[in-house]
Amino acid sequence: MLPNVTFFFLLVANLAAGEPTSTTTLTATPATLTKSYSAITLQWSNLASPSPLDYVAVYSPPSSGDLDYLGFLFLNASTSWATGTGSLTLPRLPDLRAPYHFRLFRWPPGELSKNPRVDQDGDPLPDASRRAAVSGNVAYEGSGARPAQLHLAFTDEADEMRVMFVCGDDGRRFVRYRPAGLREEQWEESPTVATTYERRHMCDYPANDSVGWRHPGFVFDGVMKGLQPGRRYLYKVGSDSGGWSETYSFISRDTEANETTAFLFGDLGTYVPYNTYFRTPYESLSTVKWILRDLEALGDKPAVVSHIGDISYAKGYAWLWDHFFEQIEPIAAKTPYHVCIGNHEYDWPSQPWKPSWAANIYNGKDGGGECGIAYSIKFRMPGNSSFPTGSDQYNFVKADLERVNRSRTPFIVFQGHRPMYTSSNETKDTAHREQMIQHLEPLFVKHNVTLALWGHIHRYERFCPMKNYQCLNTSSSFVYPGAPAHVVIGMAGQDYQPSWEPRPDHPNVPIFPQPQRSMYRGGEFGYTKLVATREKLTLTYIGNHDGQAHDKVEIFSLQVGTDSTPDKLVSAMPKNTRYVEIAGCAMLALLLGFMAGFGVRKKTDSARWTPVRNEES
Repeated sequence: MLPNVTFFFLLVANLAAGEPTSTTTLTATPATLTKSYSAITLQWSNLASPSPLDYVAVYSPPSSGDLDYLGFLFLNASTSWATGTGSLTLPRLPDLRAPYHFRLFRWPPGELSKNPRVDQDGDPLPDASRRAAVSGNVAYEGSGARPAQLHLAFTDEADEMRVMFVCGDDGRRFVRYRPAGLREEQWEESPTVATTYERRHMCDYPANDSVGWRHPGFVFDGVMKGLQPGRRYLYKVGSDSGGWSETYSFISRDTEANETTAFLFGDLGTYVPYNTYFRTPYESLSTVKWILRDLEALGDKPAVVSHIGDISYAKGYAWLWDHFFEQIEPIAAKTPYHVCIGNHEYDWPSQPWKPSWAANIYNGKDGGGECGIAYSIKFRMPGNSSFPTGSDQYNFVKADLERVNRSRTPFIVFQGHRPMYTSSNETKDTAHREQMIQHLEPLFVKHNVTLALWGHIHRYERFCPMKNYQCLNTSSSFVYPGAPAHVVIGMAGQDYQPSWEPRPDHPNVPIFPQPQRSMYRGGEFGYTKLVATREKLTLTYIGNHDGQAHDKVEIFSLQVGTDSTPDKLVSAMPKNTRYVEIAGCAMLALLLGFMAGFGVRKKTDSARWTPVRNEES
């Protein structure tokens, strides 16, 4: 009789505690993921007395502690959650080179979370203290051996193209490539070099903590050489033993093309399909979608993508880099994807370089303890642009501008992260802007820089050509007037919004003034498209809400000794002109990007088109 009595008391104790008398189950399917899979389905049953705060947490690797989740999904997103049975669909997840794993937790209404961490809005994060069920593992086939996260970049040589990708081990991998139209057996093959970084290389929390650190895999770097100009090539990366990527195509660089096209933006960010430690921008997917549309419309014309700082917004949570590269691969595997470093890649109080005037201004933690390590391993840009001090960087800018052959290059586009001109009123950036206007702007004017593009502010704003705070031309179509037009293009996806200068005559009314030097300012997410010919450079702002143009500026080339009317410009320019020099990106990022960022936590309705009107309208 004693065993029965024991069972009776255990049953009573369980019922009194409110625990279910049947086992809660959680399943995740499919168990094996392929390159073509589209979603993971999570199903649960027998969850007694469900709460609207009950959730499923996402883990990788499966050995992660309960509090070290990647993110979580509330069960109430399922229409049948209140019955204790339901399902959720989790859109495509990247290959983290380790299995995924899911755990269901209870969160009773009214119970405060014991997790000391909060999200970026100050809301409590789940404390993972009431585990109810655990799923089996879900893993990619090949255990991380198959290449992922492909992205192209130019090298210093016109007949080359770099490709970088990630695998779970450092075994030998190759790049195979051939001109379109040749037979499969006519591949050329180039070796690759693998590198990685470890947790000990991260400079601080969360990048070096179990909550943020995940091994990044091995980054492979290969170069395709001897490319014929302006020709379509096919390529794939990998090995016979570990597997090959799918075959992609690209158009090789052509320095004698009649037209140059670039897609430019800043502050894209990374969307993830679950709740995590901070908001992740859905709009970044729209930006990629519309750029992909425009690239396909170009056909066999070459193009380049340029991302001006604040790349993934991983901020120390390593797996967000994997989400980011999966997000951009549809364009980056087919088109050179160039980047500048921003404050969210590098900034930390112990960063080794900052100018003396900024020592007490920029002490933020926007880099999440990565301190530029992840960025510098995952990307490799043309040129030698890493210098330890400000004066070296200034000299690099000066030398880079001086070497441009203006008889071949009628336009120079300069890129950096923090803007020289903006109507955003972030007080701590004032000194930074003044330093740039004092030291960099004279170089821009002396060397006839056509256009200066900036990120960091999550809006689009076009300024007239500026020289020492003075506007030189207020038209949207003009001959180069002797100073660059400035355009802030940090509206690609991240949704923190800046503050604007207060209007003196309306101190208590939320009116956002637009100074006369600001030609256009909009609140819609999007990107810009730059097209350069021998005679004209055109920059167009395209909104994500409709994929249409909403602002455009045309700048006609002015060569020394020619008439300044558009129809007489560059008449003596040789046919083998390089129409646009996109300069200063990685270099200027080192000068401007190692500084703290900011954001006003203001969620915007991305479905509305609400351009900010001129202050007098």
